[in-house]
Amino acid sequence: MLIFDKEEEKVRFLSLSSGSNGNCYYLSNGIVSLIIDFGIGVRTAKKRLTEHGIDINEIDLVLVTHDHIDHIKHLGSFAERYMKPVYATESLHKALSDHFVTRGKIGAFKKIIEAETPSEYKGVKITPFPVPHDGTDNYGYHIEISGIRVTLATDVGAVTETVLKYASMANHLVFESNYDCEMLQGGSYPKMLIERISNGKGHLSNKQSAEAIGKIYHKGMKSLLLCHLSANNNNPELAYKTASQSLVSAGATPGENILLECLPRGASSKMYILD
Repeated sequence: MLIFDKEEEKVRFLSLSSGSNGNCYYLSNGIVSLIIDFGIGVRTAKKRLTEHGIDINEIDLVLVTHDHIDHIKHLGSFAERYMKPVYATESLHKALSDHFVTRGKIGAFKKIIEAETPSEYKGVKITPFPVPHDGTDNYGYHIEISGIRVTLATDVGAVTETVLKYASMANHLVFESNYDCEMLQGGSYPKMLIERISNGKGHLSNKQSAEAIGKIYHKGMKSLLLCHLSANNNNPELAYKTASQSLVSAGATPGENILLECLPRGASSKMYILD
């Protein structure tokens, strides 16, 4: 039998920042505390964690989704300063070792995990799964923690069968809803950037996200948190409305049998208690 010093408590989730200005998410059951991506400053993360009574020293590990700077900008600084393990696939670690913000900073803390193969840390099962995006190597994460299943899928260019599989396993789903199609096409972005966002290896539109949610939703799903909303081509009201309509069509009622919310950009969310 494994005995841990820390006492298990309710599973908690906190978005420290979501969007192109920086991505960073916290998940804990009181025994294991982990961060997914570290795209915000270490001081900022420490301050936002402290506001919720969390000591940054208690973080056990970091998971990495991909090597774009809004997800890893301060990863190397955090790993060096706090000497915490960084979990990623071998090919993603290779990309991190070559990236100017993480080069030479992670080597001693590198932990290799394999796509679609569960890794266990003190009873928490972590499974990375591939998603289509234009980073070097790109993953979502399915995490089983204290009997609760959490899936995070961000920077998803298209909804594949693999994405549907792991998202459908979740009790609590963090899912990208990046842009509104009309806002993107009618906005100020150059054609090349519009194509990069919408070409199947960029981001999910509200419509694509909602169509996927209609397939993903099941009665065991208790929350859906929309992430990585664009500052220029989306707004929370549009993303919420589109996802809500899809949930209603699938037989769910936001606010009654499922929590639906948009995670804020550039700021901490409230603390979510997952049960």
